[in-house]
Amino acid sequence: MNTQIIKNRIQEDEILNNLASFFNNEIYLVGGAVRDILLDKITVDRDLIVTDEDARVFSQKAADFLGGKFIPLDEENKIYRIVLQDKINYLDITNPVENSLEKDIMRRDLRVNAIAVNIKTGEIYDPTEGLKDFENKVLNGIQEENFTDDPLRLLRIFRFHSILGFEISQELMDISKKYSKLIQNPAKERIEYELMKLFSGKFAHSALLKMDEAGILEYIFPFTKELKQVPPNAHHHLDLFNHSIESVKQVQKLYEESDEYTKSHLLKTDFGGFSRLAHLKLAAFMHDIGKFSTWTIEENTGRHRFIKHDDAGAKIAPTILKKLMFSNKQIDYIKLMIKNHMYPSMVVSAPDLTEKVMMRYVRKMEDNAIDAIIIAKADRLSALGPEVTKEMVEENLTLLDKLLNFYIKAQETIKPLPKLLDGNDIMKVFKICPSPMLGEILDKLHEAQINGDVNTKEEALNFVKSIIK
Repeated sequence: MNTQIIKNRIQEDEILNNLASFFNNEIYLVGGAVRDILLDKITVDRDLIVTDEDARVFSQKAADFLGGKFIPLDEENKIYRIVLQDKINYLDITNPVENSLEKDIMRRDLRVNAIAVNIKTGEIYDPTEGLKDFENKVLNGIQEENFTDDPLRLLRIFRFHSILGFEISQELMDISKKYSKLIQNPAKERIEYELMKLFSGKFAHSALLKMDEAGILEYIFPFTKELKQVPPNAHHHLDLFNHSIESVKQVQKLYEESDEYTKSHLLKTDFGGFSRLAHLKLAAFMHDIGKFSTWTIEENTGRHRFIKHDDAGAKIAPTILKKLMFSNKQIDYIKLMIKNHMYPSMVVSAPDLTEKVMMRYVRKMEDNAIDAIIIAKADRLSALGPEVTKEMVEENLTLLDKLLNFYIKAQETIKPLPKLLDGNDIMKVFKICPSPMLGEILDKLHEAQINGDVNTKEEALNFVKSIIK
């Protein structure tokens, strides 16, 4: 690997170049920022190790010099952050473990994450041959005990496989299998963060299969045991577990093939600090979790039925995600996708797919309309059983594209539905108290507006009156 490229990139980095020019300290760039350089990616977060001065003292001086904000992250381990004025770039600064750069590097998880570069001289410190692993596109661990010291690193193996697409060495797979049970030990917040990083990667589907091979997946997602019990059937060429994995793969593929409007939408970080795309791939993995509990086989035909599995899955998902410390907004989104993963296909299967029918879909799904269409397409592409013809698939995908295009065009003219009545109005006019019934009335009123049955305040009052009677 041409190490001169690394040196050039660091010299071209204005922030690092300023630090190197102004301070005489021995400062090393480590971790993800070096990895991003090797991947030719722009980085905004830079991890620095200062070997010859207390990290707090140096960080405060660097913050003053750069005009940034100094934030202590972990006083015990001497980790400090400088947020720069643009509020985009930041530095995380610390001292090496036991004041030894070598010991610090040797305690990291993967060789590709164990490369340090002196920002003043450009000297590369690579005692584990991480650069060689980059060349060979393989993930190797550094020391076995590093994974038992912090079992979250077991999950990081698969996160980096998902992001980089590098093969996991057999030795590293053996380590992950040997200590798979330890993945239950880290704080759930840390697991949630690594999972979302994993689902952000292009190769999330492969990472899930590798996690399953290592025995880790069922500790994080116990429902996978149930998925594996549902076999292929007339509409599914894969068992339910592999169908779920394939759906994740198809969401990624559909994203890559999408127009710029759709890509931009899916890359929004509307909740949880991660993209809609990452959350949508998690939803795709979970979209059929309600099938096991609703699974029946007809006596006469042998047909497999999963009646209302979408509703069942939407009810199961929150409990699973709450245990993993997902936020309410994240849970609401994933629950919505599970509940509506078949809805777009039901819409386009209408005998007469009119603009009114499609507008109802647009009004109902609002900002999540694109997401539901993508997961519906992924589901269709992942279910190719013997009774599913090529023509059926093509027709379904064509109609879903029609619905997607209608939604995109509708954004130019569509206006939000007016709020004709709120809860206070209804309680005042109809003399009712706060109750579950009030919520049901508001939901039905909203549905009536979506359908175009209620358009004015007078019509809204008459509609509520008819419900209460």
